[in-house]
Amino acid sequence: MTEKKNILLPLGSIVYLEEGTVKLMVVGRGAVFDDDGSDKYSDYVGVEYPSGIDPENALFFNNDDIDKVVFRGYEDEEEERYLEVYQDWEKNLDIPKKSN
Repeated sequence: MTEKKNILLPLGSIVYLEEGTVKLMVVGRGAVFDDDGSDKYSDYVGVEYPSGIDPENALFFNNDDIDKVVFRGYEDEEEERYLEVYQDWEKNLDIPKKSN
């Protein structure tokens, strides 16, 4: 299943990044992080699947970095509301998005 959209994937989604050989699970969205002394944000925070969370190896990535969606996480009405709130948050954000 290949899927590239500008809408965020739900938590628990499993993806391969471009040229990636390891599956990543989406565990966070809209992450703000320090990138060499300046704040940036990314669409996702991912961890290696199936090993899970290791804060030292969390990866920050964007929709454009995804090559293939292997599994799409759980979605319900709260997910729809989250996406509405996220879009408003992103429009009003005054920090740059992580670039490739």
